[in-house]
Amino acid sequence: MDNQRNLLLAVLLSAVLLFGWDAGMRFLYPDTEGVTASEREDAPTQRASGSIREGEGAAIDVPRGEIGTQSTGARGPVSLDSALGAGGRIDIASPLVSGSVNPIGAQIDDITLNDYRQSVDRDSGPIRIFAPEGTDAQQYARFGFLENGQVATPEDAVWQTSGGTLAPGNPITLTRQGSGGLTYTVRLSIDERYMITAEQSVANRGGSAAVVQPFALVARTSETASADIWNAHSGPIGGFAGTVNYEPDYDELDEAGTISPAGAPDWIGFTDIYWLSALIPDPDAAPEATFRSLGGDTYRADLIYAPLTVAPGQEITRTTRLFAGAKDSSILDAYQDAGVTNFGLAIDWGWFRWFEKPILWLLLQFNALTGNFGVAIILLTVMIRLILFPIAQKQFASMAAMKAIQPKMKAVQERHKDDKQKQQQEIMKLYKEEKVNPLAGCLPILIQIPIFFALYKVLILAIEMRHEPFILWIRDLSAPDPAYILNLFGLLPFTPPSFLGIGVLAVLLGITMWLTFKLNPAAMDPVQQQIFNIMPWVLMFVMAPFAAGLLLYWVTNNLLTLAQQSYLYSKNPQLRAAAEKERAEKAKAAAAANDG
Repeated sequence: MDNQRNLLLAVLLSAVLLFGWDAGMRFLYPDTEGVTASEREDAPTQRASGSIREGEGAAIDVPRGEIGTQSTGARGPVSLDSALGAGGRIDIASPLVSGSVNPIGAQIDDITLNDYRQSVDRDSGPIRIFAPEGTDAQQYARFGFLENGQVATPEDAVWQTSGGTLAPGNPITLTRQGSGGLTYTVRLSIDERYMITAEQSVANRGGSAAVVQPFALVARTSETASADIWNAHSGPIGGFAGTVNYEPDYDELDEAGTISPAGAPDWIGFTDIYWLSALIPDPDAAPEATFRSLGGDTYRADLIYAPLTVAPGQEITRTTRLFAGAKDSSILDAYQDAGVTNFGLAIDWGWFRWFEKPILWLLLQFNALTGNFGVAIILLTVMIRLILFPIAQKQFASMAAMKAIQPKMKAVQERHKDDKQKQQQEIMKLYKEEKVNPLAGCLPILIQIPIFFALYKVLILAIEMRHEPFILWIRDLSAPDPAYILNLFGLLPFTPPSFLGIGVLAVLLGITMWLTFKLNPAAMDPVQQQIFNIMPWVLMFVMAPFAAGLLLYWVTNNLLTLAQQSYLYSKNPQLRAAAEKERAEKAKAAAAANDG
């Protein structure tokens, strides 16, 4: 009766896991790819109010349009084509970045990434991460100045330009004449990757001193942001006083309105799963850094330098850098090595980053060798199994020892069947006398847990895995297997819900796991044996929505486990004989029970 009750409980728990998984996955992993490049047009953009703090003085209330400026309302809502079609823009042309600079407002608001497509379709066009203010996918950076606590470079100010195209080795200059003989200059340069440097200068040609504050901002909408999930942050991000702050998310910023993280800013901005826009302040200054919710699903990250007194005939400069690009770990680490504190941690690797980054490095090496990330995952799995092979040998030795003492264990169980506590004490004593460790067989599984989790994080976070194909129908290893069996691989015109979206890899996972369980010695507890029989098929449903690369790893690992078990059984014939004998006895007992 107890066994039947336990078996029923196991089945019910499996059903809860299976059918509750869909709701859990939808909650933790909303359906979004994290692309800030939508071409959706004519969506309304609301404006709200924000504020800026003048150095060490009082807060200055300012409208939403720019820091410290009156919004003209002329920028939205607008279509992307009309916004980019306005004349006077300065082209950006570098190996990894294309786009343009808007001389109205000194805004960098048009950036596409040359090496990344919007989707797996080769003709889908490059990914867009910056779009002009007022467009549906608005995200942009702006550089400007306050003069005596008032905005000197409003959002509709037209800057004079020189220098031609912004390209590596060819900077451009934006100039604007201020009041009282002040001249404001923003000199932009770009490197071979994703970093734009803005040298913000003010020269005083007048007869009296002026108090000036350079500022920089990044603004964006959350409408095109990737989802902030429990193990991968998306939203406001920054480095402050040597640590990286992955808080808040957009909802928390909406509640707070304004958040000024503690500590001097190393960098500040917004992150998606794959993309990053971040301002890096002048290392010789300590600006104020603030996140702001502006209403209407728009947000801003500000860098505002302390007031500087510019005497007649004097010129001062503050240098701010803007990173706008892909979160390629090697590029971020290179900028970190060049002095941007903790910039590599803009990728939310989590606690296990010291394990995840070597996994990524190995995958990159295998991919360079084979030209296919799917093959790289298979080679990584083979390497891990080879490393763990000595441990597997010990596992099988432990299994053989456990089989050898099975008769003694049964005798103890029979002798103390009415006293469970005494039974457990005698079994533990038997383990000690026979020098058997019943947990030794768990060691390979425990070791593989961090490997599995590390690969899971790499597949989610590493842009190197984005849109990487394997073979045939698997065109993106970082996405679920698209070949659903229930709709006959797309022949039927419907998409199954995620908990029924069983692909080929998920079926292979269930079959290979069931085979590995069948090769293992049968469990003594019949309920445990029933759970082992059910578990492969439950996991088949549970794992189906995961990345195809993760399922490829697990299927390969199961196949290698089958090969390894067959080999070790051949080296331990007594273990195979014992397992076969036990199976025969159980089958005979089951047949007798049915006849009865």
